[in-house]
Amino acid sequence: MTTALLRRFGGLVLTLVISSFVIFAGMYAAPGDPVTFLIGNPENLTPDKIAAVRAEYHLDEPLWTQYARWATGVLHGDLGQSMYYQQPVSDLLSSRLPMTLTLVAMATVLFVVIGVGLGALAALRRGSALDSVVTGFTTFVNSVPNFVIGLVLVAVFAVQLRWFPVAGDGAGLTDRLYHLTLPAIALALGSIALISRVTRQTMTEQQTLDHVEAARSYGLTTRQIVVRHVLRNSLGPVVTMCGLVMAGMLAGTVVIESVFGLNGVGKLLVDAINTHDFPVVQAILLYMVIGYMVVTVAVDLAYPLLDPRTMARSDRS
Repeated sequence: MTTALLRRFGGLVLTLVISSFVIFAGMYAAPGDPVTFLIGNPENLTPDKIAAVRAEYHLDEPLWTQYARWATGVLHGDLGQSMYYQQPVSDLLSSRLPMTLTLVAMATVLFVVIGVGLGALAALRRGSALDSVVTGFTTFVNSVPNFVIGLVLVAVFAVQLRWFPVAGDGAGLTDRLYHLTLPAIALALGSIALISRVTRQTMTEQQTLDHVEAARSYGLTTRQIVVRHVLRNSLGPVVTMCGLVMAGMLAGTVVIESVFGLNGVGKLLVDAINTHDFPVVQAILLYMVIGYMVVTVAVDLAYPLLDPRTMARSDRS
């Protein structure tokens, strides 16, 4: 078990190092030169001015040297200085991160509760009209992009019905949750479809296994069979998929925050790309990679708690 944990930890560290280098180097492969933006006025684009700006931001150093300087700063909690906002990147992220995490948390609650619920209903009523309706609805929703869903929600519920605000962050916890309702729904709908289909498929397979048939022969009620055998044994794959979907939402907020005008990390990433603010882009992409890794590790740790057989197999290996 200890060896497996060490291998996993080593793999995570290696993945993080490779990802961080790809993120850092990828910025310099992108079109455009941040020096042009930093100088501003085209009349000031003299060779001496360009050389001075490159030296100030260490852009005249080799790529490996720049990466080593940046990675060392990251390890010490220094994400660099924003070229556009002229303030520490860590301050920018700390002011935008609560908005994004709240949005992801709301969307996660929605797709887990509704997705698992719809999938369980469809599996228990397999072949019925309810099963067809759920399957058709989830297939349709899964085929529509998030930004289209967001625009439709804004047009109907914000502009026409005026039940929700068109844009904005809200002031205070209650008002913020109110402002994030439509964005959370738009972010969660596609995931609801995916989780519903995974839950339905997993529960349908569980109902055909021998131990479920044996439980029926012992006279257990349908509710007891579903709770003790079908749903419990289905939790592993469902929880794994929920974790992966939630981790992917960290990147999905980019589109939703832009549609609803939210001042989160996703919107900050779009603005940073448009202004060639490399330190901000690098920090946000690194945050997304770390967030994805943290969620997947948490799911891996939780899986043996849901299915003890996994722990037993790990111990034998």
